[in-house]
Amino acid sequence: MPSRNHLLDQHFLKNVRLALILIGHSNLKRRDTVVEIGAGSGVITAALAKKCGEVLAIEKDPETFKKLQNNLKEQNLENVKLVRGDFREVDFNFTNYKVFSNPPFSLSAEVFYKLLNLENQNGQIIEKGLKNPPRAIYLILQKQLALKLILSDRHYTSQLGYILNKYYTTKIRYPLRSTDFTPPPKVPIVLFEAKIRPEYEAEFFGEK
Repeated sequence: MPSRNHLLDQHFLKNVRLALILIGHSNLKRRDTVVEIGAGSGVITAALAKKCGEVLAIEKDPETFKKLQNNLKEQNLENVKLVRGDFREVDFNFTNYKVFSNPPFSLSAEVFYKLLNLENQNGQIIEKGLKNPPRAIYLILQKQLALKLILSDRHYTSQLGYILNKYYTTKIRYPLRSTDFTPPPKVPIVLFEAKIRPEYEAEFFGEK
């Protein structure tokens, strides 16, 4: 029987050093609260804890969650709060937060649905209005999907991409190698960035 990780099409960064390199290509700062969706065993979690003020790590799988708890306890990371559950069912009542995550590829779109308060009805994406959006989103994605989320005359932009770009500026921040992951993916992978536009930053955070 395939393992849970393969069923969810998740590929894990090999070490904290790689995670720190990716964080270096983001706008995460020492004072930031960062939400990590699908924390796994805690490689990215540990890196975020070294660079940010508070980390909220969400993990659904009970066995993986226990491993995550043990790994973080061994490292004595006191600025990490663990949340066990499906991110789609977690109440995102966080304040002034950013997202940095390596979700299963099969759930990548679901992450955006959650963060942007969207609903997919038979292939049609319905906007229900932004509700407590993150200031910035950093996701490790398949390059093919990332390109569809960026406005460009050179390639196709998906409906999700058009919605996302109403509220956020988007770009590919960093290309990754298959050897950076275990198991290694068979498709190109990138770090994708979405930063909230100034007009919505003013609306939701009271500043520009």
